[in-house]
Amino acid sequence: MVLRIVLGTVYTAMAIGQLASFGHMPGILAAYGLVAGAAAAVLAVALIAGELVAGVWFLARPRSKALAPVWVYTGVSVVWTALAVQAYARGPAVDNCGCFGIYLTQRLSWFVLLQDALTLLYAGILIRSARRSPAPLLPSGEGEEASRDVLAPDRRTAARPSQPSPGQTRKPMKSIRAAKPAEPSPHGRGVLR
Repeated sequence: MVLRIVLGTVYTAMAIGQLASFGHMPGILAAYGLVAGAAAAVLAVALIAGELVAGVWFLARPRSKALAPVWVYTGVSVVWTALAVQAYARGPAVDNCGCFGIYLTQRLSWFVLLQDALTLLYAGILIRSARRSPAPLLPSGEGEEASRDVLAPDRRTAARPSQPSPGQTRKPMKSIRAAKPAEPSPHGRGVLR
């Protein structure tokens, strides 16, 4: 949850800084040497939109286990990292990485690459935690987790009335796994395992 709040704050601040200096963003992105003109403007819009979606979602719903904002965050992080790595490898001077638009400028260096690598590490952590989250609770709100189990009455209590008589306690439903599909037998009838 803390990671989502921190990343949400950073990505929202990035989007605000880039929006405030939107006129400069195509030129900043063109300095990386991959896009120019209209393509740089489209990329700027896509990055800002992604940063806003991920940042605001992480801030508004830090406990959410939804994968959509995590994938948006991951996509934005991959794009920034790809821009930085290819520019650093080719060697053009990038005076402003553009992370916050024209604000908080930093020259493209190994430190920016380290920051980009950390965003990818955090993306992996977020994806892993979202996928490992527990199953959603049943609508009954009794705190049971939904699973592939099927609830069936215990055979010993199936003939009893549904309401226990005074002094009796109701036996809980037992959990059974759904039967595997029938296998054909030599006699033409399916046999359950």
